[in-house]
Amino acid sequence: MADQTESAAAMSSPRGLPDDQVDRTVRRQVAVRLEGVEVRYGDTVALQDCSFEVARGETVALLGPSGSGKSTALKAIAGFEKVAAGVVTIDGRDITHASPAKRGIGIVVQSYALFPHMSVRSNVAFGLKAHKTDRDAIKPRVDEVLRMVGMLDYAERLPRELSGGQQQRVAIARALATRPEVILLDEPLSALDAAMRRDMITELQRLRAELPDVAMVYVTHDQSEALALADRIAIMRNARLESIDTTERLFTRPPTEFTAAFLGGADVLPVQLVRGAEAGEPIVARYGSVELRASGHDGVAGSAHVALAVRPWAWRFTRTSPANGLEVTVQTEQWRGSVRHVTAEVVATGQRIGVDVPVLVASPLKAETLWVEVDPSDVMVVPADVDEPAGAAVVSATIATEGGR
Repeated sequence: MADQTESAAAMSSPRGLPDDQVDRTVRRQVAVRLEGVEVRYGDTVALQDCSFEVARGETVALLGPSGSGKSTALKAIAGFEKVAAGVVTIDGRDITHASPAKRGIGIVVQSYALFPHMSVRSNVAFGLKAHKTDRDAIKPRVDEVLRMVGMLDYAERLPRELSGGQQQRVAIARALATRPEVILLDEPLSALDAAMRRDMITELQRLRAELPDVAMVYVTHDQSEALALADRIAIMRNARLESIDTTERLFTRPPTEFTAAFLGGADVLPVQLVRGAEAGEPIVARYGSVELRASGHDGVAGSAHVALAVRPWAWRFTRTSPANGLEVTVQTEQWRGSVRHVTAEVVATGQRIGVDVPVLVASPLKAETLWVEVDPSDVMVVPADVDEPAGAAVVSATIATEGGR
């Protein structure tokens, strides 16, 4: 851990990016690029064929269940894991096999990695001293970054005299001290309680606005953090990059079953397409013995292999047979503060779905004959995962989402 602490604290700032490395799609310079990166632990593949880019001024969140490869991808960028295949570049420089200290990266880890015997000021100054920064410049820079994270008044305290949230602020200040143009954050809020986590998300949002040229890679299993902080989200699954897109597009138009189920907890219904495969046409699909409609989709490239995805908040219970819905029986109910999450079983297929009911609405009764209905505009159309049994991706995503880390 000490080696990782020193590497995280001592990284320096990289050089500028040449014009031929500019990513025209985002109209910004590419700061980080992974091309076909693979990481192995003996015979175990921890990361396979991983490729994505992060532009300056952009935050990309790597989101996925435990063991999906998200932290491994971040460690490959940082130099904490040996890359077996592929290339990692920072500002156009091939740093695939460079030592962590020569990559020009700031890194914040979930355990904070502060030196317990050093004051806050000394922890933040460590990387500056390691790179032989002029002594007269160290104190002003340390004061600057401590002020930025609201910790200047605590500069002489030891880490044990700080709360978890304060320690995390110090870790962020240390990562910023050397003015890196790439910052990696590995589950930085996982050790904090809910209130501290909300406060830190607000602080990170503010820091992003103050650091318009810094590229951030943010690893988390918490989708609320990813949605709040990221410009783009990369969904990781089984050591691979499942999908990557802007936060809004990935949430509203998920490209795979797993993405729909993992990001937002959608119920994915395996269906047979009846008509409407072209963009702009209403979809009609058969689910069991029932036909369901979806509108506003982007098309499914003429494929007959599709699934319908509905988020829990889009379902509504009704006591009369709806135009676009399913007959169900109520199984369980779980109070979640602002909503009650009801698990219901579809009568025609036996599949279980989740329905969020506002707390002010009366609870459905298990003895009742009920239906759930959904507006066609709230039904998402996703390509069916033909490589595994229908619904397997949904079960996997549900376990990952509800089972925590």
